[in-house]
Amino acid sequence: MAQQVTPVGIMGTGIRVPERVLTNEDLERMVDTSDEWIRTRTGIRERHIAAENEAASDLAIGAARRALEDARVSPEELDLIIVATNSPDMLFPATACLVQDALGAGRAGAFDLQAGCTGFLYALACGGQFVATGTAKRVLVIGAEVLSPLINWQDRNTCVLFGDGAGAVVLGPVPEGYGILATRLGSEGRGAPLISLPGGLSRHPASAETLAGNQHFIHMNGREVFKFAVKVMIDGCLEILQAAGLAADQLDCLIPHQANIRIIEAAAKRLELPMDRVWVNVDRYGNTSAASIPLALHEALTAGRIKNGDNVVMVAFGAGLTWGAMALRWYDRCVR
Repeated sequence: MAQQVTPVGIMGTGIRVPERVLTNEDLERMVDTSDEWIRTRTGIRERHIAAENEAASDLAIGAARRALEDARVSPEELDLIIVATNSPDMLFPATACLVQDALGAGRAGAFDLQAGCTGFLYALACGGQFVATGTAKRVLVIGAEVLSPLINWQDRNTCVLFGDGAGAVVLGPVPEGYGILATRLGSEGRGAPLISLPGGLSRHPASAETLAGNQHFIHMNGREVFKFAVKVMIDGCLEILQAAGLAADQLDCLIPHQANIRIIEAAAKRLELPMDRVWVNVDRYGNTSAASIPLALHEALTAGRIKNGDNVVMVAFGAGLTWGAMALRWYDRCVR
């Protein structure tokens, strides 16, 4: 007998970003770049940077508390916590365990998931399966990054791109016809060297040589990543729309990974989707990696750009190389 599948949707969202804002003008005083160069190539004007005593778990906890409040769910009701991050507080224990303790979510399991900037969608797909199969009823999924300590602030090709932040959602059962309609996850491992942080673990253990070679900072081949990103963002959108049984003109809101405005505009153009149906905040946050999608989703909801019954697509790409896409029919519990 086939197992009955419970429809799964997002019950609440929340975000937390550091107070400090680093503008392009600030960067002009730090590295050989300009506001015009950054804006025309990326669309970024500013980004939030964590304070010296702020770690990924701090931002994750703040976002989680807001999401729980929005969902009207207490920490004690959580069955599972998944934190998608590429910049955890430490290699172990998992950042999710630190969040679980801080929230007082005593009955929840907790683990981290790492899939580059696509990590949140991987975590959302994973958490959704726990609810769909009845293994869990309430799952907290967080994308949290403090990438600033991993940036070489003398490398103008990477230091202008990234910011810190966190976004969280609470997953739970929703009525039939709502929630997650389709999910697609992919990877292209041969592109792994294109975005990497090579130093510090078993392949290149920390040493004087790895420190001198800047191997503890993010390395990226921007040109090749850009080509991959444009292709998978477009292909991912088309594939997920087909899987969900939707035409492009039925898409009410596209939430893309906020890495580069040119990538976002290329995807919208291919879909013949007007930009007023695409949420863009890369100008204010930069690339916050696994936090990018939940940050954008929360803002789109807060701005009233997503309403009950709307068709929403989220799509991302990242280190690995990885990509992912998810289609949802939005359920607003306040609408009856």
